[in-house]
Amino acid sequence: MRLRGLVKKGRDTQFFLFAGKGGVGKTSMAAAAAVRLSKGGKRVLIISTDPAHSLSDSFETGIGGKVKQIGKNLFAVEIDPKLAMSEYKDKLMPKLEGMDALKGLGLGDTFDMMGMTPGIDEIAAIDKFLHYMQSDDYDAVIFDTAPTGHTLRFLSLPDVLDSWVGKMIMLRMRFAGMANLVKKILPFSQQDERADAGLDKLKEMKARVGEAKKILTDPRKTHYNLVMIPEEMSILESERSLAVLGEYGIPVGSIIVNQIIPANAKCGFCSEKRKQQLERLKSIRQRFKRYPIREVPLFRHEVKGRKVLEEVGKEIFSGS
Repeated sequence: MRLRGLVKKGRDTQFFLFAGKGGVGKTSMAAAAAVRLSKGGKRVLIISTDPAHSLSDSFETGIGGKVKQIGKNLFAVEIDPKLAMSEYKDKLMPKLEGMDALKGLGLGDTFDMMGMTPGIDEIAAIDKFLHYMQSDDYDAVIFDTAPTGHTLRFLSLPDVLDSWVGKMIMLRMRFAGMANLVKKILPFSQQDERADAGLDKLKEMKARVGEAKKILTDPRKTHYNLVMIPEEMSILESERSLAVLGEYGIPVGSIIVNQIIPANAKCGFCSEKRKQQLERLKSIRQRFKRYPIREVPLFRHEVKGRKVLEEVGKEIFSGS
């Protein structure tokens, strides 16, 4: 992965996403990229969308749910699913008292999706995601995402949300002449008495979702980095991930193979494990030959703290 030319003055904000199987080092790679870019004078925001949040541990400082400066040119935030969901409900969710009437109109599936399924916290998180994606306050925005399965669902949410907003717009238009019912369904109408206020806000949200989809599928702006380790399970999951990402048109910028054991003739176990990893590396280079591959060694020390993150950044972006 080469940074030269990707992030430069006058260019649109660049987005870097790091994802992969749990335990492969996504957070470390994302944090190292953030340190590398910020050290180069770029204004960087790193965001954790992983409910398990280990970003604070990587930087050895508390971060939390509000954007916080953690270094020169470097800002961070950990999206709090509960807070995001609360804010999302206040802004977009229909009031519960309108549910029964809506279900009677054959719209139950839509509202079950919004209020009852486990994906609601992810839908709330993507509203935050959209906010940061469409900000021009930073040269680069880096996303430390959840494990692969959650990430793929998260990346597909613009389509889900777009469909939902479209249904809400049709619903709003259908009941445009029934002001009392609309006030129960759409909280926007309680804040603005104009008949089309709620519709306007929904259309605005739909436009934002559409713009986010364009950004996610634009290789000039979005650089998706798949992190793996040289083990068969990680390789297989990465192949599945690439297939799904291809379906959504998400561009993959690089494959990062992490935790490669350095040569050590004095350690029999290490040598045997490294031998196995080298075989897996041959397979990775063959299976993923379409993509740039970065190989990152297993570090002697735990990957946390700015000094070690700088070392990792050099490995990821060597030659940049």
